[in-house]
Amino acid sequence: MSSSHDKDTRIIKPLKYTLLIILTTLIMGTSFPVGKIGMLYAPPFLLMGIRYILAGGLMALFLRKRPLPTGWQSWLKIILIGLFQSAGVMGCAYYSMNWITSGESAIITFTNPLLVIILSALLYRVTYRFSQWIGVILGFIGIMLTFGWQMSFSPGTWIGFGGAISFAASTLLIKRWGNGYDTFVLTAYQMLAGGAALLLLSVWTEQPHFMVNTTSVLALLWLTLVCSIIQFSLWFYLLQNSDPAQTSSYLFLAPFFGVLSSWILLGEHVQWFALAGGLFIGVGIFLVNRRSSRMRNSVT
Repeated sequence: MSSSHDKDTRIIKPLKYTLLIILTTLIMGTSFPVGKIGMLYAPPFLLMGIRYILAGGLMALFLRKRPLPTGWQSWLKIILIGLFQSAGVMGCAYYSMNWITSGESAIITFTNPLLVIILSALLYRVTYRFSQWIGVILGFIGIMLTFGWQMSFSPGTWIGFGGAISFAASTLLIKRWGNGYDTFVLTAYQMLAGGAALLLLSVWTEQPHFMVNTTSVLALLWLTLVCSIIQFSLWFYLLQNSDPAQTSSYLFLAPFFGVLSSWILLGEHVQWFALAGGLFIGVGIFLVNRRSSRMRNSVT
């Protein structure tokens, strides 16, 4: 990457950056088994719509004294981010599960880092070394190994890929527009926009119902407070203060953490290939970030 682009990719100190990335991807991973539990008591669009409306509403309430964006264009950008980030990604991911497994959906969704690098190269003329491209490919292979290399092609495959494209688009939009907003205000109102869209989808495509019991309420609270408010705040903060392609490369950790959390929460057995996938993921992340570290040393 060019040195001028790289100068703004490490505003966060390396140790803090690493810890926040691990925490964020760990939270992302837990959303799969917890969401699977929640879907026993509510259809997916309704569950996610409630999740984002509650999360966005709570954040908006706590942030009511902070200045809000002015002008319809500023609000339109927030709505677009919400439609891509909250509604598009999760809407496609969960709807795709009508045809494919949750593991396959996760594999497809988290091809986002590869798409971010491709779009960054095409739209912004950002250049990456060959080793970085190899790193992304190895990371993708690691995800496939993590889930046992079981992929199928069906309508769900293409719907899931639509979610990955939506994820990549929202990543670049946040990097392009995010610095003009308060991180938490952006987080809150994009979730409200995405949640509203998901509730409309639920009314049109589902028979909305929510079975209230201890398990369903706890699942909804985890998805709302941890997987929405905390996760999005951390994710947007990282994107605004780093190279989006580099940061997105760490999303390869999310499905790996999903396997581990599924083992803990659902008792799903962890196979040897999950550990092998973790090794590929680690090597891929190292290759993607190796040049950036070298260039930081040369700049400083």
